Amino acid sequence: MKMRTRTLGGAAVLALLVGVRLGANDEIDSLSFPDSAGVFGTITTQPSFDFGNPFFQSLGTNGRSCGTCHAPADAWSITPAHIQARFFLTAGKDPLFRTNDGSNCAGDDVSTLQKAVRAYRLLLNKGLIRVQLPLPPGAEFSVVSVDDPYHCAPVPGQISVYRRVLPATNLKFLSTVMWDGRETFASQTIEQDLAHQALDATLGHAAARTPPSQQQIDAIVAFELATFTAQTRAAGAGRLDRQGGQGGPEYLSRQPFYLGINDVFGGDPTRAPFTPIVFTLFGGFGLEHESSAAQRASIRRGEEIFNTRLFTATNVAGLPAPSMNVTCSACHDTPNAGSHSLAAPLNIGVSDASRRTPDLPLFTLSCAGTHEIIRTTDPGRALITGKCADIGKFKGPVLRALAARPPYFHNGSAATLADVVNFYQSRFSIPLTNQDKADLVAFLNAL
Repeated sequence: MKMRTRTLGGAAVLALLVGVRLGANDEIDSLSFPDSAGVFGTITTQPSFDFGNPFFQSLGTNGRSCGTCHAPADAWSITPAHIQARFFLTAGKDPLFRTNDGSNCAGDDVSTLQKAVRAYRLLLNKGLIRVQLPLPPGAEFSVVSVDDPYHCAPVPGQISVYRRVLPATNLKFLSTVMWDGRETFASQTIEQDLAHQALDATLGHAAARTPPSQQQIDAIVAFELATFTAQTRAAGAGRLDRQGGQGGPEYLSRQPFYLGINDVFGGDPTRAPFTPIVFTLFGGFGLEHESSAAQRASIRRGEEIFNTRLFTATNVAGLPAPSMNVTCSACHDTPNAGSHSLAAPLNIGVSDASRRTPDLPLFTLSCAGTHEIIRTTDPGRALITGKCADIGKFKGPVLRALAARPPYFHNGSAATLADVVNFYQSRFSIPLTNQDKADLVAFLNAL
């Protein structure tokens, strides 16, 4: 009998996390999982999910697959709650826990469970993977010092930073790949960019000795581009694609996209002008129904605030002016997806020294010529371009299925969506009441 939908929760989710996979021949085109805000779902535009795809196969030497760090139950990312479950259910032997990038320092001692807990602290607590990158040749800056809480052995010419795993879904809406855009090359297509990322991930994260075949890479990319993930139910509001709502992955998969769609900063004048009304999912949600009225109204209000509440963005490197009156949708301009429709790395201050937590390193950088000293927990895009102007810049991710993949920002510094809203309100003095903030959180949870 043909099965089209699979809903998983509780013990089934944990079993999936530690390696029990659905059969390669199961004909399923929709997956559903619980999260903190209700239920989210993933669909595929292929005939069904192919669980025999190379995405789920170990192509390297350490047991990892793409699915190890891009888990369906975590909206194709990984979350601390499930990371901890995987650790203790397998005594730290799950393929996720490897010292080539999962431990605080390369090659950390994980010979006992107690030592492994210490070694994988950032992964367990914030879902952060260590990314070791070389300093670009001819960089405009030098590293003066590194305050490293883990005292990792330095590697000449390289530094390690710690970042969240971006979701391997909704990739149709990407204008750049990776937090720092390092897998995105001008003049290439998204398929080529993702193919390069799959190659690098297999050789790096999966520690492959030989590259995957072109056929395997093509299959991974096709699988990724066919998946769409979004919240399907919100607690107190019910189904998000009924009674006037257009939430859920089905609507998302039909959303048109091209590079530069609705771009406010450098848009093509031959295209339609920018509109701040980016999200149009919930304007009529539940207006004709009394049940669940309060929560649905909160989601509607949150969408309106996101689209229309003006504030002044100041001192954001990457914006075209030092001070701009904007809405949230100015930087999250892709219609009903929320990413930026062109590559637009920004420094909103998440990695500033003033926001450092004791579990992250602090880099002191000196810019040649100006002799400016900059302290940051992650140089961001500057590690790719070598430019001082790019220090601390990161892309904004697609804003769908947010409730399923905390914590937030590249370094996991916001544990909840309420923390995200509070960060922006504090950073930009956005005029938000407590009710406004609750409404924004309700809306973000419904994406």
